[in-house]
Amino acid sequence: MKTHDTSSAAHSFGLSEEQQSLLKAADDFGRRELGPLAERMDNEEWWPEDLMERFGRAGMLGATISPGYGGAGMGYLEAGLVLQAFARWNPAVALSWAAHDNLCANNIYINGNEDIRKRFLPKLCSGEWVGCLGLTEPGAGSDALGSMRTRAVRDGDVYRISGSKLYITNGPVADVCLLYAKTQPDRGSKGITAFVVETDTPGFQVAQKLVKMGFRGSQTSELVFEDMVVPVGNILGEEHEGHRVVMSGLDYERAMIAPIAVGVAERALQLSVEYAGSREQFGAPISTFQMVQARIAEMYAEIEAAKGLCWRVLAECDQVDEAEAGRGEIHALTAASVMFCSEVANRVLNHALQVHGGSGYIWETEINRLFRTIKLLEIGAGTTEIRKLIIAGELLR
Repeated sequence: MKTHDTSSAAHSFGLSEEQQSLLKAADDFGRRELGPLAERMDNEEWWPEDLMERFGRAGMLGATISPGYGGAGMGYLEAGLVLQAFARWNPAVALSWAAHDNLCANNIYINGNEDIRKRFLPKLCSGEWVGCLGLTEPGAGSDALGSMRTRAVRDGDVYRISGSKLYITNGPVADVCLLYAKTQPDRGSKGITAFVVETDTPGFQVAQKLVKMGFRGSQTSELVFEDMVVPVGNILGEEHEGHRVVMSGLDYERAMIAPIAVGVAERALQLSVEYAGSREQFGAPISTFQMVQARIAEMYAEIEAAKGLCWRVLAECDQVDEAEAGRGEIHALTAASVMFCSEVANRVLNHALQVHGGSGYIWETEINRLFRTIKLLEIGAGTTEIRKLIIAGELLR
């Protein structure tokens, strides 16, 4: 009978010691530096001006970017672990970190030429600059490419850009925007070009800061562009081929949103266990009640399943050539990961709020703050419905 090294087998399904240490370090940083900011950020929609620089000093920016540009040179799994830990203590910061580090900086790193990388990445990795992604528009959400109205018209060595973007995470505080605009309007969902734009460029305006239900400290806005002049040298990727940048970037974005859902759910479980042990009714802690125990057991099982899928997909992102993203198995897997993890977060927070009872319904409690985050996770980076279409489309192709 063949014997197996069960310790090695178990280890292969988990995190390495180095990855566990990284998760703990990020968790310690999140508890110490980010947790104390969460209540004020939620109450006032406040943004600490030096926050990204704090990350930079701690070596927690540019996670997937080469050290040659100031990054940490990690893989997507390691970056996801950092994000998961941050989301436990301050989901608003985690969302802004992801928009900066993945949606903006990582896209520039993957698609930028050497000139663009050298001009923008060092300051994004140090935290001196904050990044955002400009894709969604007032009339272009799920159909972001086909319905895009922002136009860029070439005029010699520059493009003149006019239009607007909506629901832009980090918009009010960004120094750099990865902006998509139509350059060939007759090509439908194609004929788009990606530009890297400094937000102090004349014609770039923050039209309004949006007040949200959840993730409130993460700054969100509408951006407006009025005859904004951008050099041709600021094109990211190929001219008129920005749809390729979008599609590959969205896969990595979906993979990196899933850890936020996992971190939020983990914190909700922790708070629920603590509350159930301290809250007494009928002369006993509610943790002794079987229906409370059933909710906690279900929360735990779903979180463990979500972690497994989330980590697996992040690890697979590390094995995919960037040119292959946006189609095939990785396209379906990233959609499945963010869909499942966000739905798990929804169910977990419903259980958690029920365990907390009336106290959970009060705005100022942490569990209430977490509960208000979950809906965005089913909308951002492509709605649940879009995620299902992606998965079915790849399977039925």
